[in-house]
Amino acid sequence: MKRIAIYPGSFDPLTNGHLDVVRRAAKLFDSVIVAVAQNESKHPLFSLAERVALVNKAVAHLPNVEADSFDGLLVEYVAARKAKAIVRGLRAVSDFEFEFQLALMNRKLDENIETIFMMPKDTYTFLSSRIVKEIARLGGDITGFVPANVQTALLKKLKPGKSDAYKE
Repeated sequence: MKRIAIYPGSFDPLTNGHLDVVRRAAKLFDSVIVAVAQNESKHPLFSLAERVALVNKAVAHLPNVEADSFDGLLVEYVAARKAKAIVRGLRAVSDFEFEFQLALMNRKLDENIETIFMMPKDTYTFLSSRIVKEIARLGGDITGFVPANVQTALLKKLKPGKSDAYKE
């Protein structure tokens, strides 16, 4: 039986920290699906289709990784994709409490699905999509923070110097 894991998130945009977790998960599972969440309440900068395309291009070199999107309960999506594990990235202790609550709730909803917590390399623990967008908006160099295709898309999307170019 194939070991399939789901790595869910908004990925607005995908960072090198996310990509590091994807690479690590790809070594542990036969298949990893980066599941981009439809969550309009977060007011994403990139559309759902754009985020899926950006992830797909960034993971194209990993043969057992693909991007997809989902809406609704994560455990229902996990079951529909016949996965047995949810991968969640932890950057700091502050992430743990929220992620732990989510993992326990998911276990209550479907006891057959496990949650695996993975930490990115220490060089990426400070990274967040929100911080990367802010640096890009203010004209800072994001080269080391996101894959090249994401950097290109982010710089096209944002217009540094215009206060209304970025809304969270």
